[in-house]
Amino acid sequence: MNRLIKAEFRRLLATRMWGGLLLAAALIGGGMIGAMALVGPENFDPPMPGLDTEAGLRSILGILGYTAFVPAAAGTVAVTSEYRHRTAAVTFLFAPRRGQVLAAKLATYTVLGLVYGLILAGSAAAALFNVAAVRGVSLGLPATTVLALLARIAVAMVVYLLIGVGMGALIRNQVAALCVVIGYLYLGEPVLMMIPGVNTLYPILPGGATAALTDFTYLADAMSEQLGSTAVQLLSPAAGALLLAAYALTASAIAVIVPMRRDIT
Repeated sequence: MNRLIKAEFRRLLATRMWGGLLLAAALIGGGMIGAMALVGPENFDPPMPGLDTEAGLRSILGILGYTAFVPAAAGTVAVTSEYRHRTAAVTFLFAPRRGQVLAAKLATYTVLGLVYGLILAGSAAAALFNVAAVRGVSLGLPATTVLALLARIAVAMVVYLLIGVGMGALIRNQVAALCVVIGYLYLGEPVLMMIPGVNTLYPILPGGATAALTDFTYLADAMSEQLGSTAVQLLSPAAGALLLAAYALTASAIAVIVPMRRDIT
């Protein structure tokens, strides 16, 4: 098993994807959060609460959750590339116990997702604290609370990468799988939030669970206010964490079970 995991890491490090993914984490975390903190949410259009308020700070950090389509897309590409380039057949030829191979892949992708999440959270924290110090702004939450929120976001990124892995195993066509994953996470869930009645499902969807985990209610509240509808009630942070864990387990099960029962040629 250890040799299979090492082989998967070698395979991963031999591609450019991992470097691009980690660079994206730094740019999204440090770049986006740094730019928003530098401009100041109170200067947005429409204005948001400032960084010196709890609501403003939670809103800025919570926006990171809506970049989860990036690790999800990376997980999808990682799996579908094996079918696109016909390397899956060679892998299973030399390691015929598919269960062990797939478990090794999941372990590798979990580590990649965790590294992505840590770089995202770490760069965001560095940018936020440094910009706040330069601007002379006192943050609306203690540093420990900010770091705890960013740690939750880092964990959520692991879940989304595994969701991407599961979707890649389920939909082997790379273009189709990417369209489904990115389209749903980037466009699908926000659209569902706009539909009266249907938006009640939002709390149990991955985006709603992430918003609950990070206690990010600004977007749901703002959308409800614009539409004149009742505000969507999110789950508690603990329930959001459990729901995300369930999504991760489901995606992992799909990534293992589907390839074991399917002809890979």
